[in-house]
Amino acid sequence: MPPSNQIRVLLLSAMEKLEKTLFRLEQGFELQFRLGPTLQGKHVTVYTNYPASGELFNRRKFRALSWHNPTGREDDSDKYCKLDLQISGSYQYYFSHENEKSGGGYIVVDPILRVGADNHVLHLDCVTLQTFLAKCLGPFEEWEDRLKVAKESGYNMIHFTPLQKLGLSRSCYSLADQLEVNPDFSSPNKKCTWSNVGNLVEKMKNEWNMLCITDVVYNHTAANSEWIRVHPECGYNLVNSPHLKPAWILDRALWHLSCSVAEGKYRDKGLPPSIENDHHLNSIRKIIWEDIYPKIKLWEFFQVDVNKAVQQFKILLTQGNRKTKSDPNQHLQIIQDPEYKRLGCTVDMNIALATFIPHSNGPAAIQECCNWFQKRIEELNAEQFRQTNYHQEQAVTCLLETVVYERLADRGPKQGPVSRKYPLVTRYFTYPFKEMTLEEEESLMHQPDKACHFLAHNGWVMGDDPLRNFAEPGSNVYLRRELICWGDSAKLRYGNKPEDCPYLWAHMKKYTEITAKYFHGVRLDNCHSTPLHVAEYMLDTARKLRADLYVVAELFTGSEELDNIFVTRLGLSSLIREAMSAYNSHEEGRLVYRFGGEPVGSFVQPRLRPLMPAIAHALFMDVTHDNECPIQHRSEYDALPSSMIVSMACCATGSTKGYDELVPHQISVVSEERFYAKWNPAATPSTPGEVNFQTGIIAGRLAMNRLHQELGAKGFIQVYVDQVDEDIVAVTRHCPNTHQSVVAVSRTAFRDPKTSSYSKEVPQMCIPGKIEEVVLEARTIERNVSPYKKDEHFINGLPNYTVEIREHIQIRESKIIKQAGTAIKGPNEFVQEIEFENLTPGSVIIFRVSLDPKAREAVGVLRNHLIQFSPHFKSGSLPDDHLAPILKNLFSSIASKLTLADLNQILYRCDAEEQEDGGGCYNIPNWSPLKYAGLQGLMSVMADIRPKNDLGHPFCGNLRSGDWMIDYVSDRLISRSGACAEVGKWLKAIFVYLKQIPRYLIPCYFDAILVGAYTTLLDLAWSQMSSFVQNGSTFVKHLSLGSVQMCGIGKYPSLPNLSPALHDVPYRMNEITKETEQCCVSLAAGLPHFSSGIFRCWGRDTFIALRGLMLLTGRYLEARNIILAFASTLRHGLIPNLLGQGTHARFNCRDAVWWWLQCIQDYCKIVPNGTDILKCPVSRMYTTDDSPAQPAGTLDQPLYEVIQEAMQQHMQGIEFRERNAGPQLDRNMRDEGFNVTAGVDHETGFVFGGNRFNCGTWMDKMGESDRARNKGIPATPRDGSAVEIVGLCKSTIRWLLELSKKKVFPYQGVTIKRHGKKETITYDEWNRKIQGHFEKLFFVSETPGDPSEKHPNLVHKRGIYKDSYGASSPWCDYQLRPNFSIAMVVAPEIFSPEKAWKALEIAEEKLLGPLGMKTLDPDDMVYCGVYDNALDNDNYNVAKGFNYHQGPEWLWPIGYFLRAKLYFSRLIGPEMYAKTVFLIKNVLSRHYVHLERSSWKGLPELTNENGQYCPFSCESQAWSIAVILEVLYDL
Repeated sequence: MPPSNQIRVLLLSAMEKLEKTLFRLEQGFELQFRLGPTLQGKHVTVYTNYPASGELFNRRKFRALSWHNPTGREDDSDKYCKLDLQISGSYQYYFSHENEKSGGGYIVVDPILRVGADNHVLHLDCVTLQTFLAKCLGPFEEWEDRLKVAKESGYNMIHFTPLQKLGLSRSCYSLADQLEVNPDFSSPNKKCTWSNVGNLVEKMKNEWNMLCITDVVYNHTAANSEWIRVHPECGYNLVNSPHLKPAWILDRALWHLSCSVAEGKYRDKGLPPSIENDHHLNSIRKIIWEDIYPKIKLWEFFQVDVNKAVQQFKILLTQGNRKTKSDPNQHLQIIQDPEYKRLGCTVDMNIALATFIPHSNGPAAIQECCNWFQKRIEELNAEQFRQTNYHQEQAVTCLLETVVYERLADRGPKQGPVSRKYPLVTRYFTYPFKEMTLEEEESLMHQPDKACHFLAHNGWVMGDDPLRNFAEPGSNVYLRRELICWGDSAKLRYGNKPEDCPYLWAHMKKYTEITAKYFHGVRLDNCHSTPLHVAEYMLDTARKLRADLYVVAELFTGSEELDNIFVTRLGLSSLIREAMSAYNSHEEGRLVYRFGGEPVGSFVQPRLRPLMPAIAHALFMDVTHDNECPIQHRSEYDALPSSMIVSMACCATGSTKGYDELVPHQISVVSEERFYAKWNPAATPSTPGEVNFQTGIIAGRLAMNRLHQELGAKGFIQVYVDQVDEDIVAVTRHCPNTHQSVVAVSRTAFRDPKTSSYSKEVPQMCIPGKIEEVVLEARTIERNVSPYKKDEHFINGLPNYTVEIREHIQIRESKIIKQAGTAIKGPNEFVQEIEFENLTPGSVIIFRVSLDPKAREAVGVLRNHLIQFSPHFKSGSLPDDHLAPILKNLFSSIASKLTLADLNQILYRCDAEEQEDGGGCYNIPNWSPLKYAGLQGLMSVMADIRPKNDLGHPFCGNLRSGDWMIDYVSDRLISRSGACAEVGKWLKAIFVYLKQIPRYLIPCYFDAILVGAYTTLLDLAWSQMSSFVQNGSTFVKHLSLGSVQMCGIGKYPSLPNLSPALHDVPYRMNEITKETEQCCVSLAAGLPHFSSGIFRCWGRDTFIALRGLMLLTGRYLEARNIILAFASTLRHGLIPNLLGQGTHARFNCRDAVWWWLQCIQDYCKIVPNGTDILKCPVSRMYTTDDSPAQPAGTLDQPLYEVIQEAMQQHMQGIEFRERNAGPQLDRNMRDEGFNVTAGVDHETGFVFGGNRFNCGTWMDKMGESDRARNKGIPATPRDGSAVEIVGLCKSTIRWLLELSKKKVFPYQGVTIKRHGKKETITYDEWNRKIQGHFEKLFFVSETPGDPSEKHPNLVHKRGIYKDSYGASSPWCDYQLRPNFSIAMVVAPEIFSPEKAWKALEIAEEKLLGPLGMKTLDPDDMVYCGVYDNALDNDNYNVAKGFNYHQGPEWLWPIGYFLRAKLYFSRLIGPEMYAKTVFLIKNVLSRHYVHLERSSWKGLPELTNENGQYCPFSCESQAWSIAVILEVLYDL
């Protein structure tokens, strides 16, 4: 049954070609295509040839998939299109952007196999296959008795070699007629037909529960096939492939040589018919070079006839037919004669005429010219001669290698003297005519009616590119004799499409249809040489008839990447792999691990997860029918243990008929004509032609096959391979639901135990858990019967070996085990120690192991509690009889009492925050401390480990070694009070069970508990937020968690106390003083550097981040409290930069107060009844600018009065010296820097302030290097009127004007004293002043002579907005920085759209980075994009991080830049708006990727140039997250 709603996600990336990547899926899975970062925002269309519901598959018919965006349109993080996979096969997808193909690949959907009359599912990993050579089955009426051997041996699939009529060679794979049943199967009175075969196959499926597959051979046909004589165009002949003519001539010459050698004609040249030594081989080489090559002159096929060409050239010259127009880069080259006649090649006479030009028209000049032309032709011919010689050298080498193998090699066939039956070398071409001399034969080559019957034979080429057809033009394989040739089979020539050879395609299609009609699957013979497009076409035909076709193949490409091309294009279900390729038991064990399963103790994967590249499903065979039998290479004792190792693999397994009977030789597919034995339970070991459980290892095979099928069916998907010693391999299969294991210990016998010594000492084995039973113990033993003699009529094996087998016994009954003791290895860790006494080479023992009863109960109960998080844990769960009271509640109900501030404690808190409470983050030995003390710290690590099942990670090691981390998680929360402690107690109660299970399972279950708790807590967090978050995309939701991350309550209050008269203020009991105290949430500026103590809260950072992190997420009350807390600290008309709880505040910034005012405006607009905040009481900490700090409640004022005071003070002018000025306050500041000034220019209405020794805006880097002489000098003073402050001020004035008109704000303007007189400036007037002057004074005109430009000589970029106006260093005004976009967002009315757009485009080109905005124009001479705060050198511009805001890319300005673009693009027009939305989505996709990959789950403060990581940056910064949320909100 397909697993319920499994979803795999394939992330699409631009230009990613995944044709060589294998993606395997099961029927019933949903595949989602999602846009990767490179494509987000683009108009991408995904196409696939997977058929729409109700349609038939057509490989060439693609359809576009429709996009789903579950959360609307703000970003593309959740957008997907999907396929519900219900049909097996190979499917292609590709995607395009703006009609240009941008990438693609294939997916392979596995078939579902069914057996039995009830059609129950046979899982691919349960397959146990046996190969039969069809011709050895004998007459059809005897098949059942012979096939019954496979049934009784426990196989569930039979692979037949082809059942068709065979060619002259009698090779199983050389078919004379693809459509006719082999007549050998018919008896005199009964003809065997396809329907007879089909009925037997059906009976085996229904009654024997066995499936049948057979080979399809598309590459060649028997050379004597009747139909290819009638249709020679179906092969490669000398008419349709004239490039083979030289190879044919060579082939005929070698045949004549072979005949002469066979007749003894070369004895006098040292070459008798029997080739026995190197001297004979050297003679062959000499004869070919001296007699054959000079005679056949192969080079002539590639040369030009010199006289003819010169004659033609001379005629053209004398006729004056000279074309001088020719490409000077074209040189004279030989043009190959397409008919391959001797000396039939030509040259391009136009090039010749343009190359050889006579200096006059006289005969002497023309003759001289012809001589030069002739010399060049002779040079070209000589080059062709050399090239042919090179081919001839290779041909001799290959020919001699073949002779050595066939006649001299120990492992070769030892063919004996050269004869016509066994020629010197196999013929490469058919020759159906009577023999003549070589000269006469050559004349046939030019007669099409004869030449069409000289067909190239098929074969294989060592190390060749499998995607290249070696018989096509351009390949010299036949000429160079590189083909290992099958002299009985003609290679078939399909061309590129059915129209190229209609008869062949139709014939093979019929053949395929017969096969698919009667068989459940196919083995693609010689798959790596079958043209891919042919195999695709044929398999499409087969799948039309049988949708769940099982397709297997053996590939010899030598590369997994090339294998994947075949697997993905053809939809191969399994690749045949062979244990015989293993050179020792260690390698055999490695193959088991390689071909399937996951590690024991693997993590539970979510049902929705990324689609990962796979390796092809394996059909792992102990030996294939193509290869020599293991008894020849290893020993008869190895058959049982090696097949046991194979049988334990978590994939399909198989064997070849004859292996189980211990047949001591390879059963040849060509020469074997005897029949297989029949099944007879009563037969004796020496009865000819009959076998039963006493024969070979058949009894052991039955037990192994049964076990293999049980393990596959019952979900034993985890595998562990242990190399106990050089010969002993223990394979464990483990079921992750029941935690049962089956452990098979096999002692291999690669060396014959009779002639090699094996150690008497077998190492002790420790098996964790409780051994329930010995499933099987079996030993290969010798018995006393007459020795092996090859039977003449039946294929027989070694009668003197069999297996001694005992099944389902208790340990004490075992004859292999000496004793088994139980040891306790640590708490709850039971281990059985096994001592062997009879584990002889060739024996196996299999244990069924379960957890000890206590651990089994603990796992069952634990799984029961985990069902609340996922139904996956139902199987294997047990009821909890001793339920702790707290566990009676679901985790979600315990968690429901948590506030967002509690969630900050449970999920986050970096090391500095924890240290304030006397704790710290958990430190993993040999690795590193976690980023957070809360669950996110653990989840970030597990998110990396889980998909890869990286159980070797130090994190998992720490969990297995002890309970420290487990206790840390629960105890940390219990030590807190209230709802957090309840969560801790719930976790502690469930951890009781966790601690009772074996240590190897703890990482998996610890992860499952935490994933369940974590996802519940995230859902809880979102449920307490605004509808923008609740209905938002995954990206919005994950960003909104920044609000939980940054907003918390520490042990010590960070904010000054609010007015006692204010309602809804949170209080708590102080543990030390036992008095109640306020406990308001405060907002950290960034983690880890600005998270605790006095460095946690900053006025500017708080109010830049507040709208995104608190107002948009719906945390209105907490936002109100923060606004009012800062309001209470107002002094000199400013709010603090560094808050220091108010009492240690520094009032050294000019912009924080404007950000605070902007936030009050945002609060009033976003929060329902938001203007109520204006009347809220503010307890003034400083009742006058110079008074000491007062306790809350001393003087309360409504917020609107505090706002008015700030406005009034600015208009009046602010001038003071910081208290406690000097090095004790700031060790780098120069004395003048402590003087703070701010005011309003009465003419322009612009706020101004600062001096060149302080920095009152966010670009606040103060020089620190004595060495570079920048100490005490701000890098970016930005004095005068900073552009964003002017914008923020304009925004506030406009808003106050609106409020006063609505009578919500009681003031119409500000009243100041000037020249001793009171003067009122209305907000209307102030508003108009800024409106009237801003663009005139801030925009750098594109007209050079603009009269409003004060310093035309400083202009270096036009069409931008100045960064400031009236700076003490005027050139600073003209620097391009990203700050103007802030003013655009808060006060768009002061910009004209066209100019604003122009400036934004320049900013995009010059300042936009991958994640942030460059803080300075890269064209500026002081630009430096890499921030290194530790570097101290002589460079004034960078020492001690002086360039903090002179190039590095800060994240928060990008939010304002994108919002400004969005706002003005709407005004420009729909086309520009669409382009802007694309840009924004594309930029934000990079933030999404960063957020997902960051172990801090945040966005950094800044990056170095081009988005490079900056180690000095905060890893997660409040304002960085906030502004991205604001962009998404605007979208």
